[in-house]
Amino acid sequence: MKLTKNTHACVRLEKDGRTLVIDPGMFTEEDAALGADVLLVTHEHPDHFDEGRLRAALEGNPAAELWTLRSVAEQVRAAFPGRVHTVGDGDAFEAGGFDVQVHGELHAVIHPDIPRVTNVGFLVDGAVFHPGDALTVPGRPVETLFLPVMAPWNKISEVIDYVREVKPVRAYDIHDALLTDLARPIYDRQIGALGGTDHRRLAPGDSAEV
Repeated sequence: MKLTKNTHACVRLEKDGRTLVIDPGMFTEEDAALGADVLLVTHEHPDHFDEGRLRAALEGNPAAELWTLRSVAEQVRAAFPGRVHTVGDGDAFEAGGFDVQVHGELHAVIHPDIPRVTNVGFLVDGAVFHPGDALTVPGRPVETLFLPVMAPWNKISEVIDYVREVKPVRAYDIHDALLTDLARPIYDRQIGALGGTDHRRLAPGDSAEV
């Protein structure tokens, strides 16, 4: 598959002429979801779910469909009957030539006083895992992990331990819009040295084969 990194938590996967986009939120490019055949959203927070971007993608491609959890599906289902699907932990489905498995149930703890929303991660073609806003371990080998490196709910020691637990072949940074250029070398060095895997970073718009 061809991976294209968009700003923050959004990624684009292309295979056999079909396109899958995960988490086109408000920090990512306006056209990040356009042209997608398959749309996946991990949870309702606006940096992962932007209703306008999803609607534009679904309107632009009448064959496009969305798979997500109930809190997101309920906001867009009425406008796109039969094209919005609710999924949860343990589900598996085929969409646009991609095999997708769903892992996880809850967003990571931001603070004990803040209620946790639901959150799911998506394992695509048994090889590429996007956890959303959680450090979910899918319980099976992962070749490519999209790694949430900087968020209000995590710290670098947790990120490093997460890489060690998942044990991917490679890890690409996501959830990095709040990470300044000043801090990036520190994160690159520490995750690369301590994570035990091939740690990589793509600038928005850059691509790689996974």
